[in-house]
Amino acid sequence: MNAYLMLGAAIVCEVFGTTMLKYSGGFSKWGFACAGLAAFGVAFFLVARVFETLPMGLVYATWSGCGIILTLLIGWLLGQRPDWPAVIGVVLIIAGVLVINLLSKTSAH
Repeated sequence: MNAYLMLGAAIVCEVFGTTMLKYSGGFSKWGFACAGLAAFGVAFFLVARVFETLPMGLVYATWSGCGIILTLLIGWLLGQRPDWPAVIGVVLIIAGVLVINLLSKTSAH
């Protein structure tokens, strides 16, 4: 599987796991807690495989930036509206991930 597709799948699993943990009620709802833990397990397995191919800085910047953005979007869908400073922060995160992926020579693709 393409490393970037695996990274995308890892990010989706991590965000899904985070969402499930929100609904786990501090691990009092075991179905949600187990779904979250399983999703984290898959996410970490996939990102570990991605590290075999892509540089760590590139992977982690993409993983964390996209994870923050997707989590913010899911929160927005669930009624948690971000304020302007949060929106500006997300725009800066997107800019940072783009700079690393498109311009940085340290993340030799």
